Amino acid sequence: MNRTLLLNERKKTLFVETKLTAAMDMATMNRLMECATFANCYPRDVVFREGDPATHFYSVLSGYVRLFRQSSEGREADIRVCGPGDSFGDDLIFAGDTYEYHAQAADKAMLARYDLNKVRNIAETDGGMLARAIASSLSGELQETLECVANDRLNTAVQRVAYYLLEQCEGQDAPASFRLAFQKSLLAGKLGLAPEALSRAFATLKDLGVQVHGRIIEIEDIDALKRV
Repeated sequence: MNRTLLLNERKKTLFVETKLTAAMDMATMNRLMECATFANCYPRDVVFREGDPATHFYSVLSGYVRLFRQSSEGREADIRVCGPGDSFGDDLIFAGDTYEYHAQAADKAMLARYDLNKVRNIAETDGGMLARAIASSLSGELQETLECVANDRLNTAVQRVAYYLLEQCEGQDAPASFRLAFQKSLLAGKLGLAPEALSRAFATLKDLGVQVHGRIIEIEDIDALKRV
């Protein structure tokens, strides 16, 4: 992971557009930026491992980062796929000194890397403005997590895939198409499915006009997908 990137206007724009900074005023945002360095990651680069001492948290400026846990037998379970604007490790700002999961770049990604101790010091001295912004961001992450848990428990594999496809082609008329932002193996983890379960779901949806060509997805009948 390259940690020597210099701040330029593009990085500053991406920094401002993260969910963490969206609720901040400019003064608070500038103080947070003073705690940040910028890094490029390449596919399968390890950002940190479960149990490592926690020194930083991160925001994704571009690309995707996979968060997962691993059993003693080597089996992996995805927790979350973080895309542009998402943060991870920020749950440790107020408590905790070790990472609770693994973080690995899913493809080429640019990250903002925040020094936890510096951020904690600012949060204690700025009258609560940074703390409130962080709490707002964490609240949004919690709501997304609860939605994900409910979706996993209430919906079948086919329904989860159908819902995801509908989200991606929102606003399009049939026939619709889009390119998956990441590999299907990562999509499986994001949806809480084994890769073979994802393949079976796509095979089922083929009868409803869903065609898969590598990472290109074509949907012939959006209404049929909605009925699923």
